[in-house]
Amino acid sequence: MSVAIGVNADAVNRMRFCPKCGTRMKLVKAKGEKASFMFMCPKCGYQMEAEGGHAVPLKKAAHSPQELIVVIGKEEQKLRTLPTMKIKCPKCGNNLAYVWQVQTRGIDESSTQFFRCTKCGYTFREYS
Repeated sequence: MSVAIGVNADAVNRMRFCPKCGTRMKLVKAKGEKASFMFMCPKCGYQMEAEGGHAVPLKKAAHSPQELIVVIGKEEQKLRTLPTMKIKCPKCGNNLAYVWQVQTRGIDESSTQFFRCTKCGYTFREYS
């Protein structure tokens, strides 16, 4: 876990726009002063002090890629907590399957619906 320096909520929660060019200003640490922050326009360089911009320590969690991957093991697959739906299994012909949805494609496209047969455990999918 790493520690970062942030600013209080008043300074962060207010978005500022440059009075000269109208560009959204960025919150940056002021040079030379330990715990002071200011708003700076990335386009024209205009600067203004952030009210209440004193530094506070923030904790930022750093996750490894392995922590973000979920593996469903054999024991977890035996759990029967998913909703069921009447649909014919293409492998054994059973008419009941567990169902869940996953966003496998772009956010602007519909999700993919997965089914697992309650009898033989065969997993198949249906694109909506």
